[in-house]
Amino acid sequence: MRSKNSIRLLVSGCILIGSFGCDLQSELIVKPAASDAAGSSASSGGGTSSGERLLSAKAGFTTKITKSGEYAGPAEDPTGSDFELIKYTAPVGDLVAYITKDPGDGTKHPAIIWITGGDCNSIGDVWSASERSNDQSAAGFRQAGVVMMFPSLRGGNDNPGKREGFFGEVDDVIAAAEHLSKVGYVDPNQVYLGGHSTGGTLTLLVAASTDRFKGIFSLGPVAAAPQYGGEFVYCDVNDERENELRSPIYWMDDIKTPTYVFEGEDGNWDGAIEVMQQQNKNPKLTFHRIGRHDHFSIIAPLTERLGKQVISGQIDVGGLRLSQLQ
Repeated sequence: MRSKNSIRLLVSGCILIGSFGCDLQSELIVKPAASDAAGSSASSGGGTSSGERLLSAKAGFTTKITKSGEYAGPAEDPTGSDFELIKYTAPVGDLVAYITKDPGDGTKHPAIIWITGGDCNSIGDVWSASERSNDQSAAGFRQAGVVMMFPSLRGGNDNPGKREGFFGEVDDVIAAAEHLSKVGYVDPNQVYLGGHSTGGTLTLLVAASTDRFKGIFSLGPVAAAPQYGGEFVYCDVNDERENELRSPIYWMDDIKTPTYVFEGEDGNWDGAIEVMQQQNKNPKLTFHRIGRHDHFSIIAPLTERLGKQVISGQIDVGGLRLSQLQ
């Protein structure tokens, strides 16, 4: 018999992974987080019933990496675009990133760190025009005038360290935020975070680990790392504790920043996102199902809407479930 605290995820279709295809899990049982020293197990709403938090849980745990991802090569040269290639300092060393060039207007601008889908440890061309049906560059933000930073993470491109998959990468994103907040043309009080698919999953784990962002946008995440079917997770996927520490559904109570989760009604809402909405008790975390869109097509119209709101300083996602973004 299943524990009453087990979370049953039914996936009726594909778990879509960036722009790199899909993996099918017909049924996935997410068990409660491992018992703590006092013998308490995880509540279904996040963390443990004794108040375990993600940061403290990770501090006492050493992940064991069992495989590496495919080498992506060095980050492409953005010369001639609106971006420049920089390095920022993270716990594993200096990592590369793309950042919007200084507009030269003497103004401090709102900014966002964006994590793309698929192999979110590596970065590539985010400046060329993309198909509106799958705009991994989230161009709506830069078109609105938001400064953008696309960080490459540990083990990606030519970076030091090894890919860990939703674990140490959390620290890399936080380090990228610290770098971005010190850029002269960025308003340090208006730094946002967003991501799509695997990037959306990572943003939720970052949200559970820091309150330094103004707001967080997670598009098409999953509830639990095993839903990727072994892809983009570089530890032993049969180790329950490794999986728990990489799965947002266990740590939703930790989120202190306004965090918005979006998915198209024809995307991965059922099983991947709806279960988080059902288990969530945190008012800082809200879920929004977008009509007439899928896992990919929501990116362009949604980032256009959000980009304007970031510039205005007023995030208002009310009515997005009913509105039909074009």
